[in-house]
Amino acid sequence: MNNKEYDVIVIGAGNAGLVAALTLQKKGKKVLLLEKGRVVGGLSSSFIRGRFEFDTSLHPICEFGSKENSGVIYDLFSRLEIVDKLSVEALPEAFAVYSLDHKKKYVMPVGKDAFILKMEEYVPDSTKSMEEFFSLCEEIESALSYIRENKGHFDMEVLLKKYPYFMAIASYSVKKVLKKINMPLKAQEILCSYWSYLGSPVSKLSFVQYASTIYSCITRGPVIFKKGSHAISLLLSEEFIKNGGTLRCLTGVKEILVKDNEVTGVVTDSNEKFLTKHILANLSPNVVYGNLILDNVVPNKAKSLTNSRSFGARGVSVYIGLNKTKEELGLENMTYFIYHSLNSDKEFKRMHGVFSGNLTAILKNSSIDSSCLVLSSLIFGGAFDKLVTKENYFAMKEKFAESLVSSFEEATGVNIRDAIEEIEVATPVTFARYTGHPEGVIYGYMATSYDNLIPRILNEENEIFIKGLHFCGSFASWLSSSSATYINGEQEALKTLEEMENEKV
Repeated sequence: MNNKEYDVIVIGAGNAGLVAALTLQKKGKKVLLLEKGRVVGGLSSSFIRGRFEFDTSLHPICEFGSKENSGVIYDLFSRLEIVDKLSVEALPEAFAVYSLDHKKKYVMPVGKDAFILKMEEYVPDSTKSMEEFFSLCEEIESALSYIRENKGHFDMEVLLKKYPYFMAIASYSVKKVLKKINMPLKAQEILCSYWSYLGSPVSKLSFVQYASTIYSCITRGPVIFKKGSHAISLLLSEEFIKNGGTLRCLTGVKEILVKDNEVTGVVTDSNEKFLTKHILANLSPNVVYGNLILDNVVPNKAKSLTNSRSFGARGVSVYIGLNKTKEELGLENMTYFIYHSLNSDKEFKRMHGVFSGNLTAILKNSSIDSSCLVLSSLIFGGAFDKLVTKENYFAMKEKFAESLVSSFEEATGVNIRDAIEEIEVATPVTFARYTGHPEGVIYGYMATSYDNLIPRILNEENEIFIKGLHFCGSFASWLSSSSATYINGEQEALKTLEEMENEKV
């Protein structure tokens, strides 16, 4: 094998690409990781304004846990031998949700029993349905572990026999299942306030996907990595290089080479050619099939499937450096969900407008006299493109900041604008520029009833249209969210290893 030939080429050094590359390198493969940007991390990056370093995707990780109560991300980082190098901060609550219209606040604690008790306090006669909910969650977590351990090659009879409830509700939405177990509506709305982190309203969102996330959040408690998510990206890249991997930043891919429906290599923007039989693309299939492979060799099935899927949420984020700590400001929580109502379908429709007033907020102290606040609001559909032009772009950024700051102050009753020292606004234009995602999408494809987590996992092998080409990241089968992309990166790496082993037979 010459120095231009690799066992695997990974395109895109976001979460999934980094995990995939390190997994393969640790298995003794010769891996080339190509990244068009200056730094690794994709959406899990950081930037500096004044004395503040902002994490571009600052948010809690639910699936981490601890050594004694490990989640899937803790276990993954253990396998990659980096878990002992991470420092985490446990959040004191699972989440806090505010309803602007009803002037109500609900703070939900960590711990199954405490959560059920608090829900009973807010919603009398909710305990029975909450206990049933947790019982379903426990079976879902076990079933998903079985699927991951078998790299998608699970036995349907085992699933049916060992996890009957999982199979019965695999295609059901969150709303349908909670209604089926007779959970009071108000309890449903409080429990489901986490929906915006997964990018779909509960009438469309897979119960399996939502339950696995919120269950881990409640029973293990969310954590924030003290040095930020970009520190993980840097650590993954350092480990990859230390294990002999080749990382090339500022190296975009101009073409993926395909012959007889099999990948043969890539050509970079600088016209370098690298050969391989296996490519993992941490990119949108729209970009890969539309821009990187010659149109006449892209299978029609690949075009049809890609075109049939709708993009998920875009978003606006306002990064604020405050010259006071959260305690000095009188803000007790770290995670805030702020909506007009707690009806996710109603708020989903509202988010098809640009200034919905709905947002998620993360607040953490950055020093003894300052804190960082990130306000993020999702936008669905084409409202942003209709309203924002080249001429009014910067004026609109100011309006976005004003809108989100006002919503946060209205919900919490705390004046933060007098403590603002630094502020920066990111829009879909910003995210498109830094990630290369079509339209600046941050949530991959929209998850719908028939194109949700379980259908995608079940049909994953049928979506390999070009031999040797796999997708990982937010557009792949395990859907979006930081945790999902980490998981997907490892899963696709293991499937690529399996393919390589089968080629030897």
